[in-house]
Amino acid sequence: MASFSPLSWLQRLRIDKFLLVLIVVVLTASVFPCEGNVKTFFEYLTTAAIALLFFMHGAKLSREAITAGMGHWRLHLVVLASTFLLFPLLGMGMNALVPTVLTPTLYLGFLYLCALPATVQSAIAYTSMAGGNVAAAICSASASSILGVFLSPILVGLLMHTQGGQTDTLHAIGSIILQLMVPFVLGHLSRPLIAGWVERHRKLINILTGHRFSWWSMWPSVKP
Repeated sequence: MASFSPLSWLQRLRIDKFLLVLIVVVLTASVFPCEGNVKTFFEYLTTAAIALLFFMHGAKLSREAITAGMGHWRLHLVVLASTFLLFPLLGMGMNALVPTVLTPTLYLGFLYLCALPATVQSAIAYTSMAGGNVAAAICSASASSILGVFLSPILVGLLMHTQGGQTDTLHAIGSIILQLMVPFVLGHLSRPLIAGWVERHRKLINILTGHRFSWWSMWPSVKP
């Protein structure tokens, strides 16, 4: 009779490592929430990790790949239409679930969520994991975030019939550019200097940037 092993069970499921890490992080944060100085430390650590992610993507992508990514206007239109038209409409349609399935307060939370663009770092990570066009994803996600600074408060006001507070637009745009675009540009400009190192450590770079790789091949085979 074959012996049961948690490792062999996970191997058969072939769950992506990034998904497992996300689940562990959410569970850990729920049990041990960050407070005080620890919270400040992780805020800086998160900012540095995101900057490193975009620096590495900039170092990996060629000029031709970036130019081609910017030229995928059909993709960009689909992303923008989904973000600022489709999801708000779906949020309005969820009103049919109130109050039988959703409470009014929870429904307002979903409406607010439907008016926001996706985070750039998650969009890039998932695109990279799926083996998609990272350059095009960076362009679409960055444009969505910048447009969201202007459009999301308007959508929230229309969907919730409320008057939102003042939004520091210049500060929001500056934060997006400084945290995402500047590291990406610096990484790309440094390609002539670090291209050899990136190529020699491609597996490590793929792990850092969330690119899909055969995680299960790292584990020893489990025999019954």
